[in-house]
Amino acid sequence: MTGFTRWFKRLGLALAGFLVVAQLVRPARTNPPVESDVEAAPEVKAVLRRACYDCHSHETVWPWYARVAPVSWLLAHDVNEGRRELNYSRWATYDPRNRVKKLRETVEEVREGEMPPWYYVLLHPDARLSDADRARLDAWAAATR
Repeated sequence: MTGFTRWFKRLGLALAGFLVVAQLVRPARTNPPVESDVEAAPEVKAVLRRACYDCHSHETVWPWYARVAPVSWLLAHDVNEGRRELNYSRWATYDPRNRVKKLRETVEEVREGEMPPWYYVLLHPDARLSDADRARLDAWAAATR
C-alpha cells in the first residue's frame, strides 16, 4: 500500500466517522402554530405556498433529508433565518409600516431572482416562479401597500 493510498483510506474513515457522529446533533425541525396567515387572493396564496412557505411560515414541509446531518443543519438554519426575515404565519403581528417594507423587499428579491433561492428551486422545481407568478406577486404587493 502506497503512502497516498493509506492517507486516502484514513481520510475516508475519518469522514465516515464524522458523518456517523454528526447524526447525533439534531437541529429542531419545528412548525409552531400559525398565529395569523397573510391575506391574499387564492392564486397569490397558491404561489406563496408553492414557493415561499417552506422557509417563510410555520407550515414547513420537512423533507426526508432534513433528518440527515449535515444537510439537516443547513435546512434548519435556512428555515430559521427565513422565518426571522419574513414569516407569513405571523403576518398580523407586523405593524402596517413593517408589512409594507416586507412586501417591498419581497417583490424586489423576487424581481432580482434572489427568491426563491436557486438551490431550493433545484430540489423543488415547482417553486420556480414564472413571469405570471412574479406579476401576480407584484400586483398583490402593490394593491396591499
